[in-house]
This record gives sequence, structure tokens and C-alpha cells, in this order.
Amino acid sequence: MVKRGRIVAFFLLLILIGSTIGVFTNPITKDIKLGLDLQGGFEVLYEVKPINENSEINRDVLLSTVSALNKRVNVLGVSEPNIQIEGEDRIRVQLAGVDDQSKARELLSTEAKLSFRDVDDNLLMDGSSLAENGASQSFDPNNRPSVALTLKDASEFAEVTRQVRDMGIGTGRNLMVIWLDFEEGVDSYEAEAGKADPKYLSAAGVDRVFNDTNVQITGNFTIEEAKELAELLNAGSLPVELEEIYSTSVGAKFGETALQKTVFAGMIGISAILLFMLVAYRLPGLVAVLTLSAYIFLILLVFELMNGVLTLPGIAALILGVGMAVDANIITYERIKEELKLGRSAMSAFRAGNRNSLSTILDANITTLLAAGVMFVYGTSSVQGFATMLIVSILLSFLTAVLGTRLLLGLWVSSRFMNNKPHLFGVKKEEMLDINKTDENTEPPNRFSNWDFVKHRKKFFLFSGAMIVVGIILLAAFRLNLGIDFASGTRVEIMSDSRLTAEEITEELASIDYEPKDVVLAGTNNEIAVARYVDDFTQTEIAEIKQFIEGKYGSEPSVSTVSPTVGQELARNAFFAVLIAAIGIIIYVTIRFEWLFALAAIVALFHDAFFIIAFFSLVRLEVDITFIAAVLTIVGYSINDTIVTFDRIRENLKRKKRVKTFEDLAEVVNRSLQQTFVRSINTVGTVMIAVIALLIFGSESITNFSVALLVGLVVGTYSSLFIAAQLWLIWKHKQLSKPKKAPVEDPEPEV
Repeated sequence: MVKRGRIVAFFLLLILIGSTIGVFTNPITKDIKLGLDLQGGFEVLYEVKPINENSEINRDVLLSTVSALNKRVNVLGVSEPNIQIEGEDRIRVQLAGVDDQSKARELLSTEAKLSFRDVDDNLLMDGSSLAENGASQSFDPNNRPSVALTLKDASEFAEVTRQVRDMGIGTGRNLMVIWLDFEEGVDSYEAEAGKADPKYLSAAGVDRVFNDTNVQITGNFTIEEAKELAELLNAGSLPVELEEIYSTSVGAKFGETALQKTVFAGMIGISAILLFMLVAYRLPGLVAVLTLSAYIFLILLVFELMNGVLTLPGIAALILGVGMAVDANIITYERIKEELKLGRSAMSAFRAGNRNSLSTILDANITTLLAAGVMFVYGTSSVQGFATMLIVSILLSFLTAVLGTRLLLGLWVSSRFMNNKPHLFGVKKEEMLDINKTDENTEPPNRFSNWDFVKHRKKFFLFSGAMIVVGIILLAAFRLNLGIDFASGTRVEIMSDSRLTAEEITEELASIDYEPKDVVLAGTNNEIAVARYVDDFTQTEIAEIKQFIEGKYGSEPSVSTVSPTVGQELARNAFFAVLIAAIGIIIYVTIRFEWLFALAAIVALFHDAFFIIAFFSLVRLEVDITFIAAVLTIVGYSINDTIVTFDRIRENLKRKKRVKTFEDLAEVVNRSLQQTFVRSINTVGTVMIAVIALLIFGSESITNFSVALLVGLVVGTYSSLFIAAQLWLIWKHKQLSKPKKAPVEDPEPEV
């Protein structure tokens, strides 16, 4: 008899989940902070240097610098800036949604050292004499914008004005010259005096002694410029020098376009995945659709509660995470289908399927978490955004795909509605065995039971070996097309409303003495051009090229520049990231399985990583920091896939109990691969749907990332099925074949 109360409970939960998602999704998405790559803005990594030979850089100086930078950001009116100390002498500044990036960068990096000097450039008084918040925008007697200063000590100013006056009234040398960031040995009054726009702020004649605390800086100011200077002086001078060693700026139009394209790609990819689950798994597929919808909602909610910043790679991780989250459902559903084929009841199959799949899901998710954790520690800000989203995705997918699925599908199963209806699970009645004629060694019907994965192992080894040799030759001949992240230099991304050509871009940039090393076109209609330079541009050069391109093509370009020092560090961190991820996986797999499983898994991982690298060398795609994120993602995914197979091998070894010959081992490996083949294909299929959607519909900024993922998915599935398990088979047989040493008997004691 059907227990209708359970079905009613299911639909009540469905209404609750649906209404919660419907009511709260829009407010949550509005509150999520967007990264600079989605709304425009810039990121700068400063190396902090002492201001003179007598000063040093310590924690207090860095904190003081961060405080001064925060005050300057407040002048800009940027909401929620991100300013962080990195290491012992670096500060990273991220400002999203800045309208005038060049002005903002100049405001941040200027030292803002106010000084009063005579015409011989002798220092009379500096900014320390200024009262707190003593600068304000005002107007001179001719109603021109000026800056009013309030000094701390009237007697000090009286002495200074007396000194200037005594230099000689009538000779023109009685001038008080006010400078901002005067450079000793570089700047001078005599060199600047004849210029239409001198570097000093003002040069006022002093014909008497001023015994008060009020000073007025007059110059060729607009009201906005005078206000900005006053606010800058109130924010205070920096106690250090800041040198840009890495920067990236994204034009607002680039950010808006990237957001629209990637969100659309996500909708396409996720919709296709949900449709696949419905077709492949019927009613359980419907439950998966519900839990995946809840999963996406929870990710957005948690990310908003974490006050996380959503970046372009972060959206990619969310879309990719949906494909990977489906894996837990697929593993569980395939185990349930196996139990049903053995003739078990729906309730019995449901319990056994959930029980048998839990350890596999745990092992697979933990190894992927290892790779994501390494990405977070060693990645730059954009990669950290990807890693954060991936970690949140993995944790929440376990919650929804395991606990949520058990709850919702359990209501249908316990209602007895699904009794004697295997088609609701996607199982045909003719596939089911009579439970009275089965025992613990009976295998469920499998359409791949005639496939011999082990028989052709040598062919797979030869194929992989040949491809590795070809890859080595390719790398030796062509090397990698390293982006500026690793090779240093500058990257300028230009967007136009019309079709661009490499020749046009090269000629236009050469006309202002910025001829690029090369130009690569992108976009569906070649409306995007990427110009690369060997040199890392200065702040002034970046401002010049951005002004030219915006005037020529109508939108602000995206500019990234990396110094050789940072490029070397990124390359070193990338190497350590892959190495540490591999070591972590070896340790975990050894603990959970055995060292031979771990060794086979790592060989397969390096096999996969090498294939991706060789492919990029062949097709000359640019290798940047997101490429490393893609490789580490594939490392996590590939080990995930391999562990599912290893888990089944371990289970089948326990069932077989006695394994002595190569044939016994080969039977176990073959059976395990046959049983997990559908799961492997369905999982890689769902993840590939997400990646292909990103590749076709997503932003051009993550095209190379998507290509690396796509190649890695194909190679990773191949290595899991045809390399890792077969390597373990050979090594395990050799281990079993070794003659065991006879125990050494203790000699009988002499009487």
C-alpha cells in the first residue's frame, strides 16, 4: 500500500525549496560583490621600499602605509576596497568599479610630500607643519580655485617668510615655492619656472613677515583639482616609496561583456546538465535536478555570507562545480541500479546503493579538495577566487547530493510508490535477475561485461609512450607560448565595435611609439585584439596607451603588466603547487588504499598534465596563471575518476578473497572497469557539457582555461580507464609474484 503522506511531504519540501530559491535568489545575487574583471577596475601589487637610507621596512611601516592608502581610496569614493599586506615588503591593492583608473593609480602611488622651498630649492618647511585635516578647497581674491592650508605653528611660518623676504625684495628671488613630491637632484625651480605647466604647485612672492597659520596655494587649478589636492594632503604622505611590480586593469566594457557572456554560458551548460540527468535517470534524475538547484542557491548564499568577491574564474568554477556535483548523484544512482538488477526491492537497493557509494564519494571529493586548497595557497587573486568557489562547491555538493538526495529520494522509496517500478530508476525489467538465484558473487547484468580493458593494455601503454615522446619533441622544438604571468611584460586587450586586424592594431600602436611584439585576435568577429610587449610598462606609459586606445576605439582597454621578479615567482609557485598537490594525493591515497594505488594514480596524473602542456605547445595557445588552475583542476578531477575505479577494485578484491595469479587480478580489474564505465562516461559527459558551454558562449578571457579543461577531461578519463588501473595490475602482480623469504629459525641453544 502506497504511503501518500511521504509523497505529500516530498511536494511540500519541493514547494519550500522552490519558493525559497524564488524569493531570495535575486536579493542575494544583487548583494554579491563583483570582482574587477566583472565590473572594471584595477589591481596593483606594490613593492614597498624605504624612503631614504635611514629608514627601514617593518610591520608598523606597512600598516601605516595601508592606513594612508585606505584614506586615499576614501577620497576616490570606492566602496569596499581590498588592500592587503603580502609577505614582508609588499602591498596588494584591488579597486573595482573605478571610473578613472589612471587618476586613481596616480593618487595611490604619489608620495604626497608637501614642501616649502626657496628659489635655490632649499627646504624651509615640510608637510609635518600642516595641521591635521588642515587642507581645504577655497578661492583666491580673484575667485579662482585654490587650496587653503592651516599650519600648526604661526611662529615657524613667520620665521620662514622672514627668511624668504630677506632673499631680496625687488630681485625676484623672494619667492616661496610650494612643491608636491620634490625629487632631490632631479627637480629645481629654475628648470621649471619657464614652463607653462611647472611641476611645483605655486611660487608666491613674499614681501613681508606673516605671523599667522593660514597659507593659500594658488595655481592653475580647477575646483575638482583643488579639492582632490586638499583631500590628498589631508590623507597624509606615504612613509615609503611604492614600486609597481604587477598590475592589471580591466575596462568597464570588458567587465560587463565578460559577465553577460559567462552567465549566459552558465545557463546553457547547467540547463543541459539538468536535462541529461532527467533523461538518463528518470525520477532520481528529477531529484538530482532539485538538489542541484538547491546547491546553486546555497553556493550563492554562502558566498554572499562570506563576503566573497565573485570573479570570472569564480563563475567558471560554479559552472564546472555543477558538472562535478552531479558525479555524487551518478555514483549513487548507478549503485542503486546495480542492486535493482540483482533483483532487490526498491528499498533494499536504495539503502545498499547509498551505503556502497558513500566512501567513494568521500574519497573523490577529498582529493579534489586537496588540489583546490593548493590552488588557494599558491594562486594569485583570480585563481584564489576560482579555488574558493571550487572549495565551497565541493563541500556543498556533498551536502546536497548526498544528504539532500537521500532525503528526497528516500521519501519516494519509503512511500512504496516505486515498488516493482524499476523503469522509474531507468532499469528495464528484462535486465533484472531473480533474487532467489543470486548470491554475493553474482554480477548484475552489464552491457560492457564483454569488454576486455586489460587485454589491450600494452597497446594503450605504447600509444601513451609514443604520445609522450612526440610531446617531448614538440616542447623541445616549440616550447611553451608563455604569457606575461610567467615571462613578464605587458598585455593590452582592445575591444572594438567593428572587426579588427593585427596589421591595423600594430600600425596604430606604432604611431605612438608603442609597437607590440605580436598581436592576437579573438572574439566571434575578431572584435578583440591582444597586443603583447616584452617590457613591463610604467604607470605613465599605461596611462598614455589607455588614453590613446580609448580615444581611437571608444572603450577603455584592459592592461596587465608583470615585472620579471613577479613572473619568476609565479612560475616557481606554479611548480610548487603541482608538486604539493601530487604529494598530498600520494599520502591520502596511500592511507586510504595502498602505496601501489597511489603510485599508479600519480603516474596517471603526470601523464594527464604532460598531455595538456604538450597540446598547448602544439597549438601555440598562451600559457598564463589560469592555465595552472586548469591543470590543478584536472589533477583533482582525474584523481577523482581514478579513485572511483580503485574503490571498486578494492571492493571486488575483498569479495574474491583469494587472489594468486595474474588472471585473478586481471578479472578483478576488468570487472571493476566494466562496472564503473557508465559512471565514468556519464560524469565526464556532464562536466564536458559545462566546459563546452564555457568555451563556446563564455568570455574570451577564459577561453584558454576552458580549452585546457576540455583536453584534460578527455585525457584524464582515458588515463583512469586505460592507464592507472592497468599499471596497478602489473605492479600488484609483480608484488605478489615475489618469493616470500622463509622465516629465520633461531638456532637451538647449546647444552
